[in-house]
Amino acid sequence: MKKGFSLLLAIIVMITIATLMALMISLSTTTAKQTTDIYASEQTKLLAKSATELALLAISGHNNSKNCINNINFTFGHNYEVNMSLYYIGKGLPTSCRELNNSISTPESNGTVIIDTYVDYNGSSEPIRYHRRTIQKP
Repeated sequence: MKKGFSLLLAIIVMITIATLMALMISLSTTTAKQTTDIYASEQTKLLAKSATELALLAISGHNNSKNCINNINFTFGHNYEVNMSLYYIGKGLPTSCRELNNSISTPESNGTVIIDTYVDYNGSSEPIRYHRRTIQKP
């Protein structure tokens, strides 16, 4: 009777240890995936901010008296795709500008631009899409 009880106790201990090891392996793989996803998400946010600054630089260096920049699209690395749409607010803009509003009453607000920045990341099992909207005066 004592040998049977010891065998049963040994089997229960082995099953408990196996269950704990399986749980530990499952949690470690989940943590690695979450770390990768958080890193990619933070990278898309930083890239959206940098892309917005790039759009402001492009507007500043462009001759907006003849035509306007309405879209800026580029890829960064192999996994990031950036698409920006620019909407202008102001009076006296060229006809090629995508105007959002032309009833501005103050001269300081004339030429303001709204930038919609979309960053797509396709490097992981779950794609990440980040949108940033800013209003700037270039």
